Amino acid sequence: SKHCVNLDSRTANVAVKPFELDMGFQFELHVTVSGKKINVSEIPELPIPKDWMRDKLELNFYKTEQAAGGGEIENVTYTQGSGTAVITFLKPG
Repeated sequence: SKHCVNLDSRTANVAVKPFELDMGFQFELHVTVSGKKINVSEIPELPIPKDWMRDKLELNFYKTEQAAGGGEIENVTYTQGSGTAVITFLKPG
């Protein structure tokens, strides 16, 4: 748990200490699907930054090409106040 780190020709002794991560959130989404975009609605208001929610949405809808219903994400537009998002894929599918 103790380490010695060299920083700009100086040595610092550091120790690793455990910490707890905040609990995750589980929520239900309603989705409308088209060729390349999906509209997501009824996204609950959560006490997390807008960028985090956008990242969570992107991870939720990104899937490898072998899995049905997903793919590489081109863009995620999340509107925090209305609880909606538009996810745009690189390829229609």
